[in-house]
Amino acid sequence: MPSPTATASEQAATSATPVPPAEPGEPGEPGEPGEPGEPGEPGEPGEPGEPGEPEESTSDATAPGAGSYITLAEYEADPASYAGTDVVLFFNARWCSTCKVARDNIQADLASIPPDLTIVVVDFDTANDLRRTYGVTVQHTFVQVDADGTELAKWAGSVTVDQIAKNTV
Repeated sequence: MPSPTATASEQAATSATPVPPAEPGEPGEPGEPGEPGEPGEPGEPGEPGEPGEPEESTSDATAPGAGSYITLAEYEADPASYAGTDVVLFFNARWCSTCKVARDNIQADLASIPPDLTIVVVDFDTANDLRRTYGVTVQHTFVQVDADGTELAKWAGSVTVDQIAKNTV
């Protein structure tokens, strides 16, 4: 009798009744379609659900005087609540190593975000309309916008909160 933890292949080899292989989208043996958490894919353990998305929103400041590190969805839901801050759109991609350095640095140092700064994480791979609007052609681009969405400044390469803050106008 096969063990309860035997794989489908092991069960098929030791059972009189053949066991069908896992269908795509169903959990199965490692490496089979449908297995979540393959390295480099969305859902990777320890990574936020969306590429570049903050693990936790800081829109309700996690430290006294801290600014915000939020998702695009959070910003779009209530942009007026961030009108008194410097809003910086951070176009990044999960596959971009420099973007990951910046995301990790920001996430590790949330308390250092100035109270008048809001960093909005934007998925470079899916936000095509925003990319066109601001002329963003490469990931790891930062665009500061005013309350009406007008571009105030654009740059690339910042990897720390301090560098982002220093580039705002």
